[in-house]
Amino acid sequence: QVQLVESGGGLVQAGGSLRLSCAASGRTFSSYAMGWIRQAPGKEREFVSVISWSGGNIYYADSVKGRFTISRDNAKNTVSLQMNSLKPEDTTVYYCAAALSFQAVKIGTPDYWGQGTQVTVSS
Repeated sequence: QVQLVESGGGLVQAGGSLRLSCAASGRTFSSYAMGWIRQAPGKEREFVSVISWSGGNIYYADSVKGRFTISRDNAKNTVSLQMNSLKPEDTTVYYCAAALSFQAVKIGTPDYWGQGTQVTVSS
């Protein structure tokens, strides 16, 4: 069992930066691929980024590539998403996700979800 708690969302102007963090509980955190998925109310969920259990494999959605950076610290059971050059279209709820399968996070079907954190980018 893995529990995920996000933090770091908020309001920022376009072009600004935010850093999301996700704290995970559970002794097997280092076994899981971790990632971020975002979803606005009434819209389809959108994959953002995923990092493998070792950190050696990382994948980004084209919409965030070059602007967002994912990282993890297995010693602290945390995964982070550094978001730079934010755009109004990045506004939505961001969910931390965990799965034993790297692919499961990529396709938006992780084993575990956080409660979500709101990111709002003003123009």
